[in-house]
Amino acid sequence: MLSNKLRQISQVCKRSPVFLSNVRHKAAYEGEGKTTVRVINQEQDLGLMIDSYATYGFRLNNGITVLGPIAIFSRTILSWQVRTSKDITEDSLRLFRLLEPKIDLLIIGLESTDRSTVDSVFRAARLAKLNVEILPTEHACSTFNFLNSEARSVAGALLPPMHVEVNEDDMLRSKLHYENLYKKDLY
Repeated sequence: MLSNKLRQISQVCKRSPVFLSNVRHKAAYEGEGKTTVRVINQEQDLGLMIDSYATYGFRLNNGITVLGPIAIFSRTILSWQVRTSKDITEDSLRLFRLLEPKIDLLIIGLESTDRSTVDSVFRAARLAKLNVEILPTEHACSTFNFLNSEARSVAGALLPPMHVEVNEDDMLRSKLHYENLYKKDLY
């Protein structure tokens, strides 16, 4: 009996190719709220963001390269007069305490992951009465970008990394960028 039912269903499906073609060509989801992707660094309305970093400084989404340590805010960037993470003290963090409106979170990007250095920076931030997230510079850049794109009251205190690991993908992107740059016509 079950086999008869299955035979009947398969015959209906064979006779009705329109039914199958509708299913095959229909999109997975046709309603509101489709998943979309935005490259937030290319949207100038979201404020300043860090496109890349190097041992000498940072490149921003507006094309400006800033040398050395930086204090970055949603629409402003300053040179931060700190040479290494060992130079970060309560006094060097005072700038972030004086801001109006107050920042909710200061993201500190360190060039070192040495535990004693991270602890001393954390103590200095606590003495300055700041809410901080202390990360390696590589992660601090993306964290700042994400929170800034959500219009959070956030600031970044970033030191350029001591070493940058380059992988094959980075080299390919760089090669393609310069090939496209050289192919442009100059008028």
